[in-house]
Amino acid sequence: MRHFIFAFAFIAIAGLIVAAALAPPAIKEPGTQPEDAVAPFSHPGGCSCHSGTVNPQLEPVHTWQGSMMSHAMRDPLYWATVAIAEQDFLPGSDPATRGGAGDLCLRCHGPNGWLQGRSQPTDGSAFIAEDVDGVECEFCHLLVDPDEPLDIDGTAEVHSPPFEPFDETTGEGYYGGGQYVINGGGARLGPYADITVPHTFLTSGYVREGEFCGTCHDVSNPVVGDLAHNNGAQVPLPPGSFSGDLASDVSLKAAFNNAPHGYGVVERTFSEWKGSALDTFRVNDFPTLPEDLKVAGGALELAYQRSVGDNPNADYADGTPRFFTCQTCHLYASTGKGAVQGYVPTRTDLPVHDLTGGSVWMPDVIQYQDTRGTLRYGTGLTADQISAMQDGQARALTTLQSAANLEAVQEGADLTVRVTNLTGHKLISGYPEGRRMWLHLEWKDGGGTTVQTNGAYGSLQRTIEDLDGVSHDVLSLQDPASTVVFEVHGAMDQEWAQQLIDLGYPTDLPLGYDRLTDAVEHTLGELAGSDPGTAFHTFHFALNNTVISDNRIPPYGLDYDEALTRSILPVPQTQYGDPGAGGTFDYFAEALFDVPDQAESVTVTLLYQQTSWEYIQFLFLANDTLSPFLGNEGINMLDAWANTGMAEPLTMATTTIPVSTWIFRDGFETGDTGTW
Repeated sequence: MRHFIFAFAFIAIAGLIVAAALAPPAIKEPGTQPEDAVAPFSHPGGCSCHSGTVNPQLEPVHTWQGSMMSHAMRDPLYWATVAIAEQDFLPGSDPATRGGAGDLCLRCHGPNGWLQGRSQPTDGSAFIAEDVDGVECEFCHLLVDPDEPLDIDGTAEVHSPPFEPFDETTGEGYYGGGQYVINGGGARLGPYADITVPHTFLTSGYVREGEFCGTCHDVSNPVVGDLAHNNGAQVPLPPGSFSGDLASDVSLKAAFNNAPHGYGVVERTFSEWKGSALDTFRVNDFPTLPEDLKVAGGALELAYQRSVGDNPNADYADGTPRFFTCQTCHLYASTGKGAVQGYVPTRTDLPVHDLTGGSVWMPDVIQYQDTRGTLRYGTGLTADQISAMQDGQARALTTLQSAANLEAVQEGADLTVRVTNLTGHKLISGYPEGRRMWLHLEWKDGGGTTVQTNGAYGSLQRTIEDLDGVSHDVLSLQDPASTVVFEVHGAMDQEWAQQLIDLGYPTDLPLGYDRLTDAVEHTLGELAGSDPGTAFHTFHFALNNTVISDNRIPPYGLDYDEALTRSILPVPQTQYGDPGAGGTFDYFAEALFDVPDQAESVTVTLLYQQTSWEYIQFLFLANDTLSPFLGNEGINMLDAWANTGMAEPLTMATTTIPVSTWIFRDGFETGDTGTW
């Protein structure tokens, strides 16, 4: 098999290929820099006072330890993706110094190592054991607002010209792109003022703001933002705010003259929330929301109930108004102790540090690779870590099952399925590649026999081999055209492809692969030679400059104008109500399905898959295996995917209803059945 020839070929030449020794200027962004000599973060083990309380399911250490934040440097999918990003920027360089894009990834996934200069080389190979805990405690508790003024007396906002992370005209901070600012004074920051602690501490309201999370959850590509003809945005940047020149000084580049949401779209979870009505919606006003958003057990209802808890209302216990921010759902309120000391009060608004998204599958992959010896960093998981990960998986499943409401009703010859977004961002959100949600419909006759399935998941009638040579049937969504799949497709367009070729990119760069045969589908040269305006979907996230489709469901009150500014419009934008300037999008999706003959009931299920076969295949085939550090990450990820259930789709919601076709058999299929 060609796969294994490539997988082992790097051994013969590994000594000849290394990653970029320094981050290229095009990758640099404002904020605290590695050369700013910020002190290393204390190891999370030094935060042990925040564990061992009466309820570990609420305490900061256990819940953080079960989150993907703590495993951001272990995440095998992350490393397989970085391997491709390093190949993609810049492949036209001297092979001994290719790469550079990895620095952009490492600044958020491994901030301790990044700040200490260990992202040189940019493939992450210089990171050490002290860096493996990813987004660790002190990183978040040393973050200050990157806006222009010094917001908290006693802090030292570490940045220097030209790396000021704010708009020089307005003073507004740059929230996104990993453009964080560290408190160089060393005092840890948190929300409470009435505390006694054995370490330096300052009170910060910033930790309760959605902008705090936007730091790493609005991901922008500064290279595409500065070089691509459209800046990788739905509205190109104004002339003069970017250089268009790979070799220009950093002060002239897009990242230094524009807010991160304005260019190089990769993911936009923060912007999706910021553009919604929920960013300014008080939790106390939950009863005034539309009825279809107040579903019992839904994300908004859960956030409201948890916020009220043992408090007189949903505000913070100190009287600070609580809004539907990221923290309201992902660090939800509880009653408990945040530390073990006897003098620590029981709080009724203790934030649970679970930071949970929808990652139910990845902890299995991490544990599998740990046992196989293929985990890139952080091997030797402890029993406490595994226990915390298992608890985190249960919370992640609950999060998924609170994200949407599903309804189905027969209307004439059609079944109408409605999916309502109960979250504060698009459904689904986060890193887009390989992530999808779809409707699965199983139609049955009166005897319980299945007569038709839409959105079936199963064998593609092809196999792959794992690291042991064991053959596995590949499972995937079999017929996407039979249902509605909610996902986003990043792409390159013809003009950008020609720009890349002019920069020295190879014309034979594969843009995709046939999922059944592995044959190359489109090349960079083919795209460059296509008609103007042509765009091809690719998984080359470090090179993509446009979005050719995005039917993910908007959050409540998503404003058209804000969505346009932040490049988060649906694609095509006529979906979800087509509101136009000044309007807001629908926060629900409706899909019609023909009721098949003989069907007497249908079970509709909303399924979520974290990582598709098509993405795993790309990470495997696109890895040229020449990197001595990342050359095996494609085959390692394929092996783990095959042996941990292939990221089996998870049920978010389901409903079963009776249907009938007998009334249509006389040929009358058009009127309202209620008037016949």
